[in-house]
Amino acid sequence: MHKTAEQNARRFFDTYVPKESKTFLEIGSYLSSFNIRSLSSENSKYTGVDLGPGPGVDVVLTDPYKLPFEDNSFDYVISSSCFEHSEFFWVLFLEIIRVLKPTGLFYLNAPSNGDFHRFPVDCWRFFPDSGNAMSNWAKRNGYNTAVIEQYTSDKESDIWSDYISIFIKDVNNIHLYNDRILNNFKDYTNGTIYPHNTILNQKTW
Repeated sequence: MHKTAEQNARRFFDTYVPKESKTFLEIGSYLSSFNIRSLSSENSKYTGVDLGPGPGVDVVLTDPYKLPFEDNSFDYVISSSCFEHSEFFWVLFLEIIRVLKPTGLFYLNAPSNGDFHRFPVDCWRFFPDSGNAMSNWAKRNGYNTAVIEQYTSDKESDIWSDYISIFIKDVNNIHLYNDRILNNFKDYTNGTIYPHNTILNQKTW
């Protein structure tokens, strides 16, 4: 995991994840360098899934678009530097929303720029409207999903500018999360906070 992704994951945990027992699912959990699992509390239940066995992988998926878990199973789903490698990420997104608890959050980190890098394919880059588009796709499929906040972080000693979007499965529970990353973090462009009436640090090309 590159440095920008590591720092964004830390910001998410510091802002949204309490220091108590929770259930986590990480999509694309094969360890390359930084271990996101290490950010969760010791008594939490953390499950990592990927397409093949290896360090950090608890469950090997036989179908990349089917998560072998019951509805409403997890407090948090984490995906970092993975969605660019998913040919049909919108299908996976609905599975993620399905397995989240109604109060649950999905943390998405995906590149907004950077070199072509197959693993085993490299299909997508994500931009400021990506999160709201996925949220609208979930609503079209019967969920009450919303983006709490989203932004594109500046590079941190590497080539990547990461797109971050934080979703809540049911927007009726958004009051449970009062703090926002963008209240304190400033090194980003094109950020918005629910209800997304204003673009913060807007940059266009």
